[in-house]
Amino acid sequence: MAIISSKKQPPEPGGEPPKPPRKSRQIPKPPPSQDLLLPQATPEEQDKQEESIRPHRFADYIGQKDLKGVLEIAIQAAKSRGEALDHLLLYGPPGLGKTTMAMILAAEMEVDCKITSAPALERPRDIVGLLVNLKPGDILFVDEIHRLSRMTEEILYPAMEDYRLDITIGKGSSARTRSLPLSKFTLVGATTRVGALTSPLRDRFGLIQRLRFYQVDELTQIVLRTAQLLQTAITQDGAQEVARRSRGTPRIANRLLKRVRDFAEVKKVEEINQSIAADALELFQVDPCGLDWTDRQMLSVIIEHFNGGPVGLETIAAATGEDTQTIEEVYEPYLMQIGYLHRTPRGRVATPTAYKHLGLKMPNEQLSLPLQQ
Repeated sequence: MAIISSKKQPPEPGGEPPKPPRKSRQIPKPPPSQDLLLPQATPEEQDKQEESIRPHRFADYIGQKDLKGVLEIAIQAAKSRGEALDHLLLYGPPGLGKTTMAMILAAEMEVDCKITSAPALERPRDIVGLLVNLKPGDILFVDEIHRLSRMTEEILYPAMEDYRLDITIGKGSSARTRSLPLSKFTLVGATTRVGALTSPLRDRFGLIQRLRFYQVDELTQIVLRTAQLLQTAITQDGAQEVARRSRGTPRIANRLLKRVRDFAEVKKVEEINQSIAADALELFQVDPCGLDWTDRQMLSVIIEHFNGGPVGLETIAAATGEDTQTIEEVYEPYLMQIGYLHRTPRGRVATPTAYKHLGLKMPNEQLSLPLQQ
């Protein structure tokens, strides 16, 4: 058996000198804006301070004018009849205010709101405990409702339709079903993937409404309102600069405002104007169109490595080091929304607008000459 010494051995006479150990490739540190533009809520954004920023009445809720009109009619009709609201399904991208809307509905109806998420309802007794404790008119808000288990979903069918709970007692031949009456409640489901819901569950909702992205002027009002609640001085053009880079999402706008506030406090600035907001967001690598470092890297890879595309999703993921699901669900939707990326059957293609944004020139297209007769 060979014994290998840990000491450095001198080179043998006439032999080649030992090669130096290969240095490991240094992985670049992620940019500071990596999580700033994610629409999902972080654990820090679910504390009491974040709850104080949420509007609690329709009068304070900015944007979603069409949705507010539909829900205000439904609330007035339900109050006049003394009934509970119809079950409501809210769908749309994350960060647009689905949870806030459910809490506003409870405040307007003067009832309690129980908040949970589908991944937390793993066992049947989890949903049974919530349903039994609901009072007449209460709102049960279930986030990510498309992730409900099959058994939990089947328990909800009679609860939503007939306000009863079917419980099986015993096993085998001695098993029997017992029905328990439930208080008339309102189920508010929220999902980012409405197509992932089963048809029986989707058909039991009386109202199905979509939340759209916000305009810059709406986000500007949201930034001004949040700045007032946070006791932060900001000008109209400063709020507009933050809103312009927020990807049409209020959650991102509030998150960027907090980072700009930190920048202003460190720089001893009393009031945030457009220049201060732009300098702060450039520091966090958020450009005027709301693109971060990963967005620009993804477009650069498509343009510089693959001549603008078409290129497959797996190839983009391998070249950028990102997960395919993250690219498809986080980065691609916004790039497609603003017209920087096209999704074709052959792959992803960068648009001329993306070339212009990155300061790159379009490749010269070869002109086809007409064939001589």
